[in-house]
Amino acid sequence: NLKYTDTHEWVRIEENIAIIGITDYAQHQLGDIVYVDLPETDTEIEKGDAVINLEAVKAVEDVYSPLSGTIIEVNEALQDTPELINQEPYDGGWIIKIEMSNADEAEELMGAQAYENSIED
Repeated sequence: NLKYTDTHEWVRIEENIAIIGITDYAQHQLGDIVYVDLPETDTEIEKGDAVINLEAVKAVEDVYSPLSGTIIEVNEALQDTPELINQEPYDGGWIIKIEMSNADEAEELMGAQAYENSIED
């Protein structure tokens, strides 16, 4: 029930809310995540905006919003335990929740098989 981007974000859609994180593949590529720069809630974002900065031992990477909308919640647990993204990328390691402003954008995201194919290439 997840959708994916070619920049390795995942999205779980529950009605008009999109829960966003990075994929297991992405967290493996980054290595141990040591800091997450979370955005402010009530921030309007557009699809493709860099909304989060992840600091890992190997690199610093931006996380891009796969959808447009308003940030309604951030995963505060990541402030103290950023490694949750490494340990539970699809559960406790979610990063933000947004209220979508254009649900049609979700149709442009990849399904699981298409994403798997994209990382094998």
